[in-house]
Amino acid sequence: MPENRLTEEKIKEALKDVIDYEVGLDVVSLGLIYNIEVDDNNNVKILMTLTTPMCPLGPMIVSDVERKLKELGANEVEVELTFDPPWSPEMMDPEIRKAMGI
Repeated sequence: MPENRLTEEKIKEALKDVIDYEVGLDVVSLGLIYNIEVDDNNNVKILMTLTTPMCPLGPMIVSDVERKLKELGANEVEVELTFDPPWSPEMMDPEIRKAMGI
């Protein structure tokens, strides 16, 4: 096992730097990250969604996720997009929803 083993917590913390520029919030707080898998070789698989299937910035957000995880020390990064279940504001961090009056 690598000495600098990535964990779900480290990955989530790093992904808080990846912003959905249309909304102005990070992908973790928005609830866009559905699942994180890390193997013993620091290969990471992310299952995530976007706020809408037609998000014009989707490719850039996915690229930002991949880049951020490589910077963190991931060997290989696979990002799978899904829209099942579709994103809704209820998936956002409760503190963010409260601050936005949702």
